[in-house]
Amino acid sequence: MKKANFITALFLLFCGMLSAQTIRVSTSKTDLVLRVGGDGRLHQSYLGARLGGDADFAHLSEGPEAYITHGMEDYFEPALEIRQPDGRSSILLKYVEHSVNTLSEGVKETVITLADEVYPVTVRLRFTAYERDNIIRASTEISNTGRGRKAPTMTLCRYASSMLHFAGGDYRLTEFSGDWAEEAKMTTVPLTFGKKVLDTKLGTRANMFTPPMFIVSFDGQADEHTGTALLGTLGWTGNFRFTFEVTQTGELRVISGINPYYSERALRPGDTFVTPDFIFTLSTTGLGDASRDIHRWARDYQLYQGHEERYTLLNNWEATYFSFDEERLIQLMDNAADMGVDLFLLDDGWFGNKYPRSSDRQGLGDWEETREKLPGGVARLTQAAGEKGIRFGIWVEPEMVNPKSELYEKHPDWVIHQPDVRDEYYFRNQLVLDLSNPAVQDYVFSVIDRLMTDYPDIAFMKWDCNSPITNIWSPYLKEKQTQLYVDYVHGLYSVLERINAKYPALRMMLCSGGSGRIDYKALSYFTEFWASDNTNPIDRLFIQYGYSFFYPSRAVCAHVTSWNRNASIKFRTDVASMGKLGFDIRFNELDERDQEYIREAVKNWKRLSYVIADGDQYRLYSPYDGPHAATQFVSPRDGKSVLFAFDVHPMAYDRTRPLRLEGLDPDADYRVEEINLVPGTRSSLRANGQTFSGRYLMTVGLDVFTSGNLRSRVVEITKQ
Repeated sequence: MKKANFITALFLLFCGMLSAQTIRVSTSKTDLVLRVGGDGRLHQSYLGARLGGDADFAHLSEGPEAYITHGMEDYFEPALEIRQPDGRSSILLKYVEHSVNTLSEGVKETVITLADEVYPVTVRLRFTAYERDNIIRASTEISNTGRGRKAPTMTLCRYASSMLHFAGGDYRLTEFSGDWAEEAKMTTVPLTFGKKVLDTKLGTRANMFTPPMFIVSFDGQADEHTGTALLGTLGWTGNFRFTFEVTQTGELRVISGINPYYSERALRPGDTFVTPDFIFTLSTTGLGDASRDIHRWARDYQLYQGHEERYTLLNNWEATYFSFDEERLIQLMDNAADMGVDLFLLDDGWFGNKYPRSSDRQGLGDWEETREKLPGGVARLTQAAGEKGIRFGIWVEPEMVNPKSELYEKHPDWVIHQPDVRDEYYFRNQLVLDLSNPAVQDYVFSVIDRLMTDYPDIAFMKWDCNSPITNIWSPYLKEKQTQLYVDYVHGLYSVLERINAKYPALRMMLCSGGSGRIDYKALSYFTEFWASDNTNPIDRLFIQYGYSFFYPSRAVCAHVTSWNRNASIKFRTDVASMGKLGFDIRFNELDERDQEYIREAVKNWKRLSYVIADGDQYRLYSPYDGPHAATQFVSPRDGKSVLFAFDVHPMAYDRTRPLRLEGLDPDADYRVEEINLVPGTRSSLRANGQTFSGRYLMTVGLDVFTSGNLRSRVVEITKQ
């Protein structure tokens, strides 16, 4: 008995020693295990499905160094590079201490402090684990801890938010790329020896060619239900870089963070630089579970007003473009009220007097109502909207300026360009204001502040950003030009924080010539984003499908427009109803049947928005897989489900099969009813009005597809 007690005591002592050298970052499904090696450095021992605990950890190998620095013995891409005044750039980080703090129920933050023994450099790796949602946020704090007059000012050259290591094989990278009107196209490529880089150098409209998100599958391509995959995204509204490097031994490194391109910055004694968050989830049960985890986390923790209602709206842009006046807008408000939407949105063209905004060539920057168009000002419009029982919203682009504007004439020193050296290059006839300059930050804030102070009934703003940064040079930063890309984004965040603090009820759409600016840091200030200027419903099936891997439907603005008139109003509206529903049409020019259809579809979207906006999303049939597409939403609240099914361009000989549903209670009964029917028609769905068990619907399925061209069905499935 004494011997057994002695052995138990030794085992407990061993476990205590092990736990002192082992750091575990855990969610309900995932373990990231970090270990202090015999050399004093921090190593990543494991990243994968959740393990049992210390007894399992004892069998793990030490693993590669967790946050590799430039200038030491490693041969591949580092996470950190700091150059000393004498040109030396070797940093060797050793473990100092770590702490684990509970931020809220199920949310823990682990902070690991590392330091160099030669240079006054301290690095803190922060990991915030959301246990229920299986999400980990990683970021890095880099400090110059030097003191005294002789303390060196260092140069921060590379500063990754995260470095993750994987050992396996058959790595597949799914990337999202495109351009204006063809965003979020998905392609999958193998990762073999060497580097694959996804990055952007555009500065403001940074995501125009690729958004900051990716999927890495392991041991072959993961699908919706099977396989292991890493889904990662960066919360940064500027230049980013993801580096995927496979070494000669087949190990994969994933390095994520701000793009170091032209972004070196001084790190003075006492300075600390904090990187943006890299947000990731690791799923061993396919891509569907991973997306639902991200969606749930985003609604609960990241999206601005993540659970508040979203406003359906009518935008005037395609109805009027720049050609409107006060009375025309008020007539459109009548359309909005007739449709039953919540809000009327006034788009571009309402401002400028010396240079009236009659096209995109002038007026940008002069945020006063054009007297000729709007003699009653915005006040008349907000009053008219209130009289009609709807809210009012307005378009702004406060970071930008036309050369033909009063603002440019007064403040050419506020513009990012190279005066007297190079000809200005205009993207969409405009230039970018220098938000690294606090005076410019104050001006941009004043644009919103003035509108909200003078017209407090404004309920919504569409914040656009159409130009990348060109001819990069800041009159304000002078000799610190390489800090502009990063300081610009910090300046933007400073403005947005002031807006949210003073006007917390204001809802804003994040727009950037389509989806040129989408990330989770920006979405902590904005309620939603504009996924694309392309509203062709067929293209939108692909665009919305791509973004669904990372963003919940309540964040994705989807509008019904006149793009692709071959598609019916029903088809176009049903596609848009899978996001935050809006319209950009001439409602009064539609026939009575289409008008009645829209009224009913708006009512249904509002009634079921708790399912579509907050429910679990299931991608049942990918538009990439053939002539159909289908998406299902299931509410955790009451089990109600909404199914969207589309026939795009099926062949005459296409043999449709029943579509199996997901996310239902197998032992419950569900009533099936087709909704969003065209007035005067009946449902041709054979299951319409019938009741089935959840097990039947998930095992056998429903015949929702047809051989018709551009047909759609919306099916409400109610738990009995």
